[in-house]
Amino acid sequence: MCTLPAENSTMELQQLDLDTAPGRAERAKWLLSSPNPPSLWHELTSSIRETVLPKERKKQPRTKGHVLFLQGLFPILKWGRSYNGAKFKKDLMAGLTLASLCIPQSIGYANLAKLDPQYGLYTSVVPPLIYALMGSSREIAIGPVAVVSLLLSAMIGKVVDPSVDPVAYTSLVFTVTFFTGAFQALFGIFRLGFLVDFLSHAAIVGFMGGAAIVIGLQQLKGLLGISNFTTKTDVVSVMEAVLKALHHPWYPLNFVLGCSFLIFILITRFIGTRNKKLFWLPAMAPLFSVILSTLIVYLTKADKHGIKIVKHFKGGINPSSVHQLKFGGPHVGEAAKFGSICALIALTEAIAVGRSFASIKGYQLDGNKEMVAMGFMNIVGSLTSCYAATGSFSRTAVNFSAGCETVVSNIVMAITVLVSLLLFTRLLYYTPLAILASIILSALPGLIDLNKAYSIWKVDKLDFIVCLSAFFGVLFGSVEIGLLIAVGISFAKIIVVSIKPSTQVLGRLPGTDTFCDILQYPVAAQIPGILIVSISSGTLCFANATFIRERILRRVFDENETKENTKGGVRVLVLDMSNVMNIDTSGIRSLEELHKKLISRGTELAMATPRWPVINKLKTAKFVDKIGAGWVNSKQVFAMTQYSAFADDLETIVYFLDFHEIRESPRKMKYPITDLLVTLQPTQSESQNALRARFFLEENIRP
Repeated sequence: MCTLPAENSTMELQQLDLDTAPGRAERAKWLLSSPNPPSLWHELTSSIRETVLPKERKKQPRTKGHVLFLQGLFPILKWGRSYNGAKFKKDLMAGLTLASLCIPQSIGYANLAKLDPQYGLYTSVVPPLIYALMGSSREIAIGPVAVVSLLLSAMIGKVVDPSVDPVAYTSLVFTVTFFTGAFQALFGIFRLGFLVDFLSHAAIVGFMGGAAIVIGLQQLKGLLGISNFTTKTDVVSVMEAVLKALHHPWYPLNFVLGCSFLIFILITRFIGTRNKKLFWLPAMAPLFSVILSTLIVYLTKADKHGIKIVKHFKGGINPSSVHQLKFGGPHVGEAAKFGSICALIALTEAIAVGRSFASIKGYQLDGNKEMVAMGFMNIVGSLTSCYAATGSFSRTAVNFSAGCETVVSNIVMAITVLVSLLLFTRLLYYTPLAILASIILSALPGLIDLNKAYSIWKVDKLDFIVCLSAFFGVLFGSVEIGLLIAVGISFAKIIVVSIKPSTQVLGRLPGTDTFCDILQYPVAAQIPGILIVSISSGTLCFANATFIRERILRRVFDENETKENTKGGVRVLVLDMSNVMNIDTSGIRSLEELHKKLISRGTELAMATPRWPVINKLKTAKFVDKIGAGWVNSKQVFAMTQYSAFADDLETIVYFLDFHEIRESPRKMKYPITDLLVTLQPTQSESQNALRARFFLEENIRP
C-alpha cells in the first residue's frame, strides 16, 4: 500500500480524475433516456415504402414522388434511359441463343407437368415479358423449370387425374399458379422473404437431388415408349411400373433414338464446358436435336413403327384463361396450399440463381422486389394460359455466357418463342417424345450437387441429416413428404437451439480490452470477484427464460465453490446482453427472479450493452428501477476491463474498497462499484489507482 501527502491529493485528483461521479451518472442516463423504438405500424409502413421506392427517395423533391414510385415498381424505367445499341446487340444474340434452348425445354417441361406442349411455350412468353418490366436481375432467364413442373404434376395429380379429366386438371393448374403468384407478391410487399430461408441450404441440396432422380425416372415413360405409366413419383412405384411395362409389348426404337440424342447433347455440353468460346454449342444442341429427330420421324414414317410423337400441338398467341380459374370449387383450399408450396420452391430457386450471377457482375439484388416481380408475373401468367414460372439455372447460365447485358434478352427470347407459336407449331407434330425425355435428362446433372453434399457432411452433421431426409423423403415418399421432413427437422433444430441456448463465461485476453469465452480461449483471465456471462440467444422469451436463468445461477454457484473465489465469492454478476435483440414478459420475470436470488446471496446484478428494444421494455417494466440505473450501463464491460487490467494490484484495491463491508451493506453506495472501476486507469501507477479508490470511498459511501 502506498500513501501520498494530503496537500498533493487535491491537485493530483484534479489531474487524474476529470470526470466526477455525478458526471458518470449523467452519462449512464444516456442509455436509459433513449427514445422509444418505432411502433409495429411504423415498421410495417416503412417496409412497404422501402419495397416499392428506391433508397435515394429522400434526396428527391416531393414532386417526383410518383416518378420514383414507378421506377421502384418498374426498374426498366430507370435503366432504360441509358440503354443503347451496343447493349441491344449483345442482348439480341443472348436472347436468340436462349430461345434455342428454351423452346425444346419448355415443351419437355410441359410434358413433365402433364400439360399439353403449347402451355410450356405460353409460359415462356408472358412471364418473361412481365419480369422484364418489374425484375431487377439482369441475367436471370424466366420460364418453366423441371422442379416446379414436377411439383405441380405430383400434387395436383392426386386431386384430379389428368388422363381422366384434362380440362379440370388444367384449370386447377392455372388456379394454383394464381395462388403461387399471390403468395410471392405478398411475401415481397410485407418483406416476408425470411420464409424462404425456412428451406435451409442443406434441405434444398437434398430436395433438388431427390427431385432430379424422380424427374429422371419419370422420363422412362417417354424414353421407353411406355403407354400406361404410374402417376406416383416414388422410386418403388416407378420401378414397379417400368417392370410391368417391360412384360408388355414395347418399342426399343424409342430408347435407341432417345439415348442417341442424349449422348449427343451431353457431348456438346462437355465441349462447351472445355471451350468457353463454344458456349452456343450446348445451347443449340437441344433445338437441333428436336429439328433433326422430327425430320427423321417424318421422312421415315417412324411413328407407324412404334415411335411415340407429340401429335397434338396448338399454336397461336396465349389465349385468356380467366374463365378457367376456379375460386369457388371444392379444391380451392388445396389449390391455395399447393400454391404456397410452389411459391416457396420457385422463389428459393429464382433468388438463389439471381443472387449468384448478380455477385459475379458486382451488383446487389433486392430479394423483396424480386418476390413482387415474380408474384405479378405468375398472376398475369395464370390469366394467360401459363403455369408457374421461375428462374432457370441452366438457361440463366446460357444467358450469362452469351453476354447478356439486361433483361432485354428475356424480351427477345419471348418474342422468338411467340413467333414459333405463330408459325412453326405444326412442324412439331412429329417430334418424338423420346427426344423431349432426353432433353430433360440432359438438364438433370446440374440439380445433383455431390460436392455440396460432401461439404455439408464435413461442416455440420446435423445439416447433413436434413439433407439426407429431404433426399430420401422425395425419393421414397413424395415431393410433399420430402419437403415436410426437411422443414420439420430444420424447425426442430431451430427450436432446440432457441430453447436451450448456450451461455459463456467471459474473460479478458491479456494485454487487450477484448473479452471472450474462456473455454474457447483458455488464456483469457477472469476478474476476481466479478463474473461476466454472455447470453448466446437473439431473444429472451418464454421458451428459454427459465433455462437461461438456471444456467446463469448454476454458473454463479459453481464460481462461489471454486478455490479461487473463497475470499468472497462472486460480488458482481455482469450479463452481456449484446446478443439479445428482444425480450418478452417471461424474460423480464426471469431476470427479476434472478436478481432476487443474487441479492439474497450478496451479489449485485449488472447488465452490459442492452439493445434498444430490450432496454425500453426493461424501463417500462420498472426492472431498471429495481436493480438501480447505475447497474444498467453500456460502460459496465469497459469498467471490468479497466479493473482487470491491474489485477496484480488487487490486494491494494481490495484494501481500499473493503468489498466485504460493501457486500454486507451494498445500499450504502451512492453509485455502484463499477463507477469506480471506470475511473481506474491501467496505465497509471499503483499509488495513483489507490488514491482514486480512496477518493471514491470518501466521496460516495454514505455514513
